Amino acid sequence: KGELRMQSLSFDDAGMYQCIAENAHGIIYANAELKIVASPPTFELNPMKKKILAAKGGRVIIECKPKAAPKPKFSWSKGTELLVNGSRIRIWDDGSLEIINITKLDEGRYTCFAENNRGKANSTGVLEMTEATRITLAPLNVDVTVGENATMQCIASHDPTLDLTFIWSLNGFVIDFEKEHEHYERNVMV
Repeated sequence: KGELRMQSLSFDDAGMYQCIAENAHGIIYANAELKIVASPPTFELNPMKKKILAAKGGRVIIECKPKAAPKPKFSWSKGTELLVNGSRIRIWDDGSLEIINITKLDEGRYTCFAENNRGKANSTGVLEMTEATRITLAPLNVDVTVGENATMQCIASHDPTLDLTFIWSLNGFVIDFEKEHEHYERNVMV
């Protein structure tokens, strides 16, 4: 193939590389520059969210995406407690923190620490638990004759601090009530 593979790159490997392809009919050249990038972790361009909401009993993924080269090693803390992988908590390879079966005890300040051979940095966000949204009255199956009207109900309970939006779909496709206003009508009960 004419590939050039390099492993364990250092700054000395940076520079202009030239590939020369030659046969009986001639010779051709192609050039490429190899830049070696190295930087300590920084959260300037992508800080952690300051406020993270998670539903009671649900699952949350808190992202930690600093800019760094080489790829940093990640660790997490909640307050002053260092977090480790367990039955409910998992630190992903990309630095994200996953927590399942959220309870009130999971609320608090979470800090992601990123470190490579160039330096270290951290970023912090606060996790708050909300009440889970639940369907309290689900739509029922309806048999109607062609040409008649049908009404389907859906009622849900939700955390009062959050807005609630109902989205209806037909066979997996979201209904656009503005485009289909002659066929579908949305009635919102307060």
